[in-house]
Amino acid sequence: MSSEWKRIDYQNVFWNGNLRERRGTGRPKTSSRQSAEDHMGPVGRGVRMGITECQWQFITRRWNCSTVHNNTVFGPKVKTGSREAAFTHAIGAAGVVHSVARACREGQLSTCGCSRSGRPRELRRDWIWGGCGDNLEYAWGSHKSFWTYLEREKNYRRGSKEQGVSLMNIHNNEAAAIIKKSRVTCKCHGVSGSCSLVTCWQQIAHFREIGDYLKDKYDGGTEVRVNRRGRLQIKDPRFNKPTANDLVYLDDSPNYCIRNLSVGSLGTQGRPCNRTSPGMDGCNLMCCGRGYNTQKTTVRERCDCKFHWCCRVECKTCERTMDTYMCK
Repeated sequence: MSSEWKRIDYQNVFWNGNLRERRGTGRPKTSSRQSAEDHMGPVGRGVRMGITECQWQFITRRWNCSTVHNNTVFGPKVKTGSREAAFTHAIGAAGVVHSVARACREGQLSTCGCSRSGRPRELRRDWIWGGCGDNLEYAWGSHKSFWTYLEREKNYRRGSKEQGVSLMNIHNNEAAAIIKKSRVTCKCHGVSGSCSLVTCWQQIAHFREIGDYLKDKYDGGTEVRVNRRGRLQIKDPRFNKPTANDLVYLDDSPNYCIRNLSVGSLGTQGRPCNRTSPGMDGCNLMCCGRGYNTQKTTVRERCDCKFHWCCRVECKTCERTMDTYMCK
């Protein structure tokens, strides 16, 4: 195989936010250097999308998906078998697939275009199927082949902890397949909104819906272990076997109350909390029993707004003092 062929290092992309190329003679490979360069922007945007969604989903948790300044973005937890690592792999995969599928539709990539998915059976006969849809088939296929290859080429000892983490990563990336469940979007065409012509196409789900789904899978994750044959199995046989869409993890979550960068914990000191909430965002749980500090904050905001005909709105600027609570 010619050394001119290069393959995209998706593992570096996922946790570094950048795309680099690695020389190699094995599969999978891109068709050209230009193809790899085309993917840089969409993959990077997908990684950032995954990080943003992760931080939104965990904004009220002790672990809030904070990024650290190293070459893994999320920190050491993505190299372990924790429940948090399971979520970050799944949301990262979903972000990349979402971004690449949209980039195909918008003509940003030289190796793909609009979706070629078949016409849904339930679509009305007089509606036209053929609008330019998000190319989920290409995005998911390329992601799956790259990621699976990179994990399986590591050749860990059978039954070792490292192999277990690798198998866990492969499974949790597959769990991101929920992103393939697209929706049919239609648009009317005609004079004065007459809707004399309707065109429909495949559109990917909103990323917030995907984040909500994976957060539920995080909360209901299944603990597994790697056996001597090098396969994952349920740690507690009393529980049901996880499906392909469930998240699995090997290790208990570390203590996120205290700062410990070796396990990816930034601690909760200085985090805002809700003094009256009994939930995880409440000061009692968020601050891990250490207590909290109260700060007075002055907020300036628009008030007493009035509409004047026509057409302007005049408002006053009001100040109010509010209490904010920060974990000790």
